Amino acid sequence: MMKDLVRMRTSIAEDMQQLLNEQIKIEAASSAKYLAMASWCAEQGFVNSEAYLMTQAQEEREHMIKFFKYVNEAGGRAISPEVAHIPHEFESLRDIFETALEQEIGVTNSIYKLVEAARKGRDFITEHFLQWFVQEQMEEEVNARRAVQLFDIIGEESGFHIYQIDKAIGKVRKQV
Repeated sequence: MMKDLVRMRTSIAEDMQQLLNEQIKIEAASSAKYLAMASWCAEQGFVNSEAYLMTQAQEEREHMIKFFKYVNEAGGRAISPEVAHIPHEFESLRDIFETALEQEIGVTNSIYKLVEAARKGRDFITEHFLQWFVQEQMEEEVNARRAVQLFDIIGEESGFHIYQIDKAIGKVRKQV
């Protein structure tokens, strides 16, 4: 009887709560990865890429907080995630941005799985909540693709080309 009363205080199913807590962890790891990438760029002198990646890290943390608050406000229990095994070494600036694109595609796929689970569970409020993330991920992927495309457009033949790529990356976010 008491368990039934507790469940009445929440509008979120246990399986959806678990999936959302997994997404919280994904967003936290994504933020930490962006911080590691920003640090590598700072060490290499890529100030525009560092700024871009720091902004990405902050956005991912904000996404994590949105999920965290949603779970708690829906009567569930959000779990503060542990983040481990964050890479800190990268081969090149291109490697950083290809990794970032792969990461964004992975997050998009994870969001799509959440939407699918919400639909299957007839959890309309969670599906509505997730629509913001669907749109946000489209923008994130566009930015990440544009950054990667700069390597092919500008070329990587010399330090000057890499400098120009770093300079151009500073403008990627402003275009969307």
